[in-house]
Amino acid sequence: MFGFSIPHNSAVYAPIAVSLGAIPGALSRYYITIWLAQGLGTHFPFGTFVINLSGALLIGFFATLANAQIMISPDLQRLVITGFLGSYTTFSTYTLDTAGLLRSGNRIKALFYWIGSFVLGGVCLEMGIALARFMR
Repeated sequence: MFGFSIPHNSAVYAPIAVSLGAIPGALSRYYITIWLAQGLGTHFPFGTFVINLSGALLIGFFATLANAQIMISPDLQRLVITGFLGSYTTFSTYTLDTAGLLRSGNRIKALFYWIGSFVLGGVCLEMGIALARFMR
């Protein structure tokens, strides 16, 4: 338009793409959680449950499109997969990583990652709670 072009610099565009996806991802998580709590109550974590399952579905869908080179732009992949879904739920990435390990034949690593993330995540949560209580 003005006789010059701005070269595409991945180091500049990647964080911008992730950030632009992260904002609506985090807000979606927040508002869906509130909406489900208002509609279904708080006796079960419906928001987290629905977000984790829908995030797993969406990351499977978009990662498959990316791998099939249907969604070619790396910036669009960063915006949707890393930015939006990364802030919407990390469970979706956890399931994608587990499936990747299984598909590559790393069953032992996949099992360790799958169970280890769950068990050690629970242990780390309890350690964080204990540390916060200790510091109080």
